[in-house]
Amino acid sequence: MVGEYWAGWFDHWGERHHTSDVDNDAAFVDWLLTRDISFNLYMFEGGTSFGYLAGANYDSKTPYQADTTSYDYNAPLDEAGRVTPKFHALRAVIAKHLLPGETLPEIPPSPQTLAIPRFELTQSVRMRDALTALGKPIESEYPLSMEDLGQDFGYVLYRHRVVADTSGMLDIGEARDYAIALVDGTVRATLYRGANEHAVSSLALRGGQTLDLLIENMGRIGFGAKLVDERKGLTQGVTLGGQELARWQMYTFSSADLSRLKFHSGSAPDAPAFWHGRFDLAQAGDTFIDLRGWGKGQVWVNGHHLGRFWKIGPQQSLYLPAAWLRAGRNEIVVLDTQAGATHSVQGLRDPVFATPK
Repeated sequence: MVGEYWAGWFDHWGERHHTSDVDNDAAFVDWLLTRDISFNLYMFEGGTSFGYLAGANYDSKTPYQADTTSYDYNAPLDEAGRVTPKFHALRAVIAKHLLPGETLPEIPPSPQTLAIPRFELTQSVRMRDALTALGKPIESEYPLSMEDLGQDFGYVLYRHRVVADTSGMLDIGEARDYAIALVDGTVRATLYRGANEHAVSSLALRGGQTLDLLIENMGRIGFGAKLVDERKGLTQGVTLGGQELARWQMYTFSSADLSRLKFHSGSAPDAPAFWHGRFDLAQAGDTFIDLRGWGKGQVWVNGHHLGRFWKIGPQQSLYLPAAWLRAGRNEIVVLDTQAGATHSVQGLRDPVFATPK
């Protein structure tokens, strides 16, 4: 038997969108059935790793490969449960191998998807302002991992107030998994574990300035030897010019409850920031939120956490099921940790996968 016949494959951020050849898949299933070999299609229907739940992998060349939110997998039924050309091809092969008197049932109608006209998100709040307003920080002489802070997913803002002028290389060790370095709220560098990035070659800080390190947990490695060592956040000390920085404040963020965020209208803040908007629907329906033009972050609709987006692709839209929408007024919050080129979104009938150049 074939316990997992891979009818497609999943995607990592920054890599191409995986598809498999329909004719090859159909020919192989025909080969299996001709020989009375049992098999299971993995996946039969594509899925979604909603919220923070997408995992990660690694190989001999890349130390960390974060999975995309979409687990569409190029499966016979897509992420919205709709039949695809691959479904019809495999169904035709199976029909050839039915026993006398057997018939295949009628194909149920596919779910209908919804287009939502583009609209602007006009209210916002800086992430660093939001996190410091949500609660008191945890203080420690040296940085604590997310797990030591009692946190499983999301972000931690690590804050160090500079005592005296210091300069040199900033080294944050193996931060897990994506780091944004800010000085007095201005982004100075981004560092990604998957690219072996852990240091800023030259950084000069003056006494009285604030160094913030916003660390994002992008998903735990789900197999192999690294399972035992997947702590997140800052996992080592931070040095500047060879000297370890001490006395840290840490602000955590993982909750999907955004009701305490205080949004403001007016001029756009610097990233990272939360953006808020509203849109009206005549009726609910499945749709795909188009994130092209944004940077990197998360999306919530009516309090439901859709998952992660990142402009490097290949995933450029997020699946939004009809059950999380309602006729009338709906609300959306987009956390963008990079400065995108737009603050508007639309709903598409089909997903967008763009292979990075």
